[in-house]
Amino acid sequence: MAWRKGFEEVANSKPLFLTIYTVVIIGIVVSSFYVFSAIYSANPPSAQSSAWLSSISSDATHVTDQTLNVSQSAAVHTVPPPSPRPRNESPRSIWDDPPPNKKMPPLKDFRLTKELVRQRVKDNAIIVTFGNYAFMDFILTWVKQLTDLGVSNFLVGAMDTKLLEALYWKGIPVFDMGSHMSTVDVGWGSPTFHKMGREKVILIDSILPFGFELLMCDTDMVWLKNPLPYLARYPEADVLTSSDQVIPTVVDDSLENWPEVSGAYNIGIFHWRPTESAKKLAKQWKEMLLADDQIWDQNGFNDIVHRQLGPSVDDESGLVFVFDGKLKLGILPASIFCSGHTYFIQAMYQQLRLEPYAVHTTFQYGGTEGKRHRLREAMHFLDPPEYYNPLGGFLSFKPHIPKNLLLSGEHNVESHFTLVNYQIKQIRAALAIASLLNRTLVMPPLWCRIDRLWYPHPGILEGSMTRQPFLCPLDHVFEVNVMLKKLPEEEFGPQIDFREYSILDNPSLPSEVKKSWLDVQLCKDGTQDCDASASNDTTVGGVLKFPKHSNEEMFMKVFSSLKDVKVIKFSTVQDAFTGKGRKIQKSC
Repeated sequence: MAWRKGFEEVANSKPLFLTIYTVVIIGIVVSSFYVFSAIYSANPPSAQSSAWLSSISSDATHVTDQTLNVSQSAAVHTVPPPSPRPRNESPRSIWDDPPPNKKMPPLKDFRLTKELVRQRVKDNAIIVTFGNYAFMDFILTWVKQLTDLGVSNFLVGAMDTKLLEALYWKGIPVFDMGSHMSTVDVGWGSPTFHKMGREKVILIDSILPFGFELLMCDTDMVWLKNPLPYLARYPEADVLTSSDQVIPTVVDDSLENWPEVSGAYNIGIFHWRPTESAKKLAKQWKEMLLADDQIWDQNGFNDIVHRQLGPSVDDESGLVFVFDGKLKLGILPASIFCSGHTYFIQAMYQQLRLEPYAVHTTFQYGGTEGKRHRLREAMHFLDPPEYYNPLGGFLSFKPHIPKNLLLSGEHNVESHFTLVNYQIKQIRAALAIASLLNRTLVMPPLWCRIDRLWYPHPGILEGSMTRQPFLCPLDHVFEVNVMLKKLPEEEFGPQIDFREYSILDNPSLPSEVKKSWLDVQLCKDGTQDCDASASNDTTVGGVLKFPKHSNEEMFMKVFSSLKDVKVIKFSTVQDAFTGKGRKIQKSC
């Protein structure tokens, strides 16, 4: 045989060639062993379980956590690198659903590890938020705003498995925080709320040792502009934090002038670099909160940072030495990293001609529902398509406000309530009509002459940029959270759905709604073209003339044939409805 002949030739050869042949044969045998080993171990459990993350990342590479299910003896061997991805196969981007035939990976595969974070990191930075299922819509809004800005280096921490599964199936990079929290809204200030705050501190303390910059955010804020280039302007900062400052200390986009800042440092938006000083702060902050469950996480942060305040790091950056005298802190300008007051009330960024990076829904009075409604008013919230096309259609109206109620006299409590009550009367009439016609009321924009705060004030905050009068959020006048509650109909009347004043201008409004519009103009009964009994003949040009002081029967007679019209807009609701016998929800 040929192989035997080869051996005979080797045996008759010189010793040098015998040695060479022997080495070659041994090399072939060893190589074959590793080839077969690589074939059988190409898809270890750890690689399969981590694939879910790389599959939804637009820029991640296939990295496996070799600490999973690897024995100490096996760890000394060289592990072959994974096969490169075929050129015609690109990783799915965020929002791409996993394949329908793919099973949900086990919970342990969603644990927070350095390798998991590394897959999302870009320019050594990661953006993180977290929450429970009650904030699912806020989290989706948060993700949508970032992806619209072209930002993909983020992760969402899930505090319950229901949220984790929901985000996974939507293609959103998520990790398990192991919190086992309730899926319902916990409410501000509750014990569970404080537990969420402690989870944030634990999360910061866990991620910083990975060596990545961390931009930590609450879920009740949205990004309006990519913040990472701004944060990169301050490479010497250990921590950059937002604040509750309502009086501007600067008029450009530089950091706040720290000696003039009187508002609390707000931990809803803050950036950490993995420096030794920042790690030390995070560790001591965590230990403080775990030792006393009565301390609010934000108060604890302010207390520990203010152990030392000053001096300035230099004359230009705006950074200040705090905490242990070594940590360098910067306070993000409230004009562009906005609070609920500087954005919705003062519109500080508009007055200073600046571009806002973010808005955090603080300084509001309607709980979670109030936060959601404010973002909807600003058209920054992600809602499902049916929200913009409700059953029964919309009812809207043009509010009427006399000039003297807005501008005459002093801005005081009396003039404010005179203005507000004048608007409430019109809204009450509109609610009655919406209830009668089974339509969703589009709330009008509201004007206020004085601010609403939870502590005494002289009308507006002195030194702030609040103008009088100003467009005020709905929660300044109405208890939005109460209006949205399902209340007994026999006591409170039928539920009346409503929407924010800006919804008809929202780009998400379907074209079928935009095209189906009827204007209603009130007229004096008996005058020309004001015969309600001939309603079909008075809709020429998309305008319907309707008699003032009409009763329920007249409304039903005229509008019952217009149920398919998506938007009915009254030129005014003053004197439109007699309202006799119509019961409006007391909560409104």
